[in-house]
Amino acid sequence: MPSAYIIANVDVTDPAQYEQYRKLSTLAMQAHGAEVCVRGGAVEVLEGDWSPTRLVVLKFPSPQAARAFYDSTEYSHARAAREGAAVMRMVMVEGV
Repeated sequence: MPSAYIIANVDVTDPAQYEQYRKLSTLAMQAHGAEVCVRGGAVEVLEGDWSPTRLVVLKFPSPQAARAFYDSTEYSHARAAREGAAVMRMVMVEGV
């Protein structure tokens, strides 16, 4: 079964409020076995006109596990806390 990655590009608009999202999303990641590969490190664009501000990459053992994380009660609380604090762009990608 292929692994899966959730990749998010986040534009934080209210850093103080976003901290609550970070706390709650961390709990959700831990509860669902996410491997944090990238969480807000320095970004260097190598090609194209993409200019992400904050990138997050999470690895899961399967697409079903990634979807279970996203649909979970724990992560729904995090999403509610994030409302108004950031613009989120998120995708799930099958790995190899």
